[in-house]
Amino acid sequence: MPHLGSTVHLRALAAAALSPRPAATPRRTAPAERVVIVSASIGAGHDGAAHELHRRLRAAGVTVDRYDLLDLLPARVGRAVRDGYHRMLVRAPWVYQRIYSSTERAGGGGPLARALLRTAEDRMLRALPADTGAVVSTYPGASRVLGRLRLAGRLDVPVFTYLTDFSVHPLWVADGVDVHLAAHAVPAAQARALGAGDVRVGGPVVDPRFRPPQEAERSAARARFALPAAAPLALLVAGSWGVGPVRQVALELRDCGAAVPVVVCGRNEALARQLREDGIEHAYGWVDDMPGLMHAADVLVQNAGGLTSLEAFAAGLPVASYRCIPGHGPANAAALDEAGVAAWIQDAAELKDVLCDLIDGPRGLLQREAGLALFAAAGRGPADAIARACGDGVPLPAPLAPAPSAVRRTRTRPAVRRLAATAAAACTVWACAVGTAVATTDTGTGVMHAIGRSLDLDDPPHTHHPEGHRS
Repeated sequence: MPHLGSTVHLRALAAAALSPRPAATPRRTAPAERVVIVSASIGAGHDGAAHELHRRLRAAGVTVDRYDLLDLLPARVGRAVRDGYHRMLVRAPWVYQRIYSSTERAGGGGPLARALLRTAEDRMLRALPADTGAVVSTYPGASRVLGRLRLAGRLDVPVFTYLTDFSVHPLWVADGVDVHLAAHAVPAAQARALGAGDVRVGGPVVDPRFRPPQEAERSAARARFALPAAAPLALLVAGSWGVGPVRQVALELRDCGAAVPVVVCGRNEALARQLREDGIEHAYGWVDDMPGLMHAADVLVQNAGGLTSLEAFAAGLPVASYRCIPGHGPANAAALDEAGVAAWIQDAAELKDVLCDLIDGPRGLLQREAGLALFAAAGRGPADAIARACGDGVPLPAPLAPAPSAVRRTRTRPAVRRLAATAAAACTVWACAVGTAVATTDTGTGVMHAIGRSLDLDDPPHTHHPEGHRS
């Protein structure tokens, strides 16, 4: 993934959260020119979309602030959530698959997850500047927080959700969000099917450095990275964390003979060292010049279907999904395949033939055209809709007042109870993170099912549901 700029005002957030402010953002009497973007530093895809939206809005003359949802959670719970998710993908991917599938069937998270997000609501309001004209979320948890504030009448400016993936999990579609912005008609249709009202297709948002290269740029990029000048190159990426069966896929790419593997391991330097020991000559850790590396490559092989795939489309690089990480990996692969912009290789026996067709065949030409078409008339894409709402205003629905009983609970609930809920959520995340340590015993399996029930993520009693992703 490309290097991302630092998030604005994060260190000032703690001080802002402690300063007194009104319970609700004042209703605007004149056009405002400030947008607040709320992301989450879980991987790099959500922050990457926020970074590019920030750049485009600034170019349109809009003042932009950015916040990380994880910094709005109390008692360092945000760090526990991020670290827990990372460790779960590395040590117990089956746990993440179960959580993803269960929340997909249930239409969203359970009571404990909702309680955790509620702890960010007041901090979110206090963080918003008084002249905020619109708020944009690039992370489903942030959309849930902002949507609840809109429904409760505590936030009276429009809330946008930018859908960063091609597949749309139910957690993305939050009640109270005014507009869901999608990169393509496929995720837009999924969002509508999940109940989203105003869904708009505005195209992807990626750094403009990702564009089709000239032949001289391609040759220069290969020389800069000391890559073979003429051999076909398969760029294998595994996100900013370098998770998934990357080592297996790198060896399969080498052995199938379709292309020389060039592997980017993100911040997983240990994986890069292991690959070099395996004889994979071109294995990198964190790479700042991903546009250049894509200019050098002939095909991208990915396992998650996030921002890197969109960057490859912009660079005119055909994309293959292979041995995807659990949860959103197969779901994104299916959606990308449905949209005709990426091939989904589900059988190792097909790896060589599909890659050859993508590198130097009609399938590759079709996918390059389909990928580039996403950007053909996008302009500033979703940033245009956001900037218009911020500067000119949009009709806002009447906020729904919370039930009186809910208001009483909010006013009388002791701080100790909130802290207890937060601690329970952190413990749940931690337990998921070390799932492999207990999963080999009957007791451990029971613990994981108990965690699922506490999050309302497990299967309902006496009901069988088939496992697996949405196809």
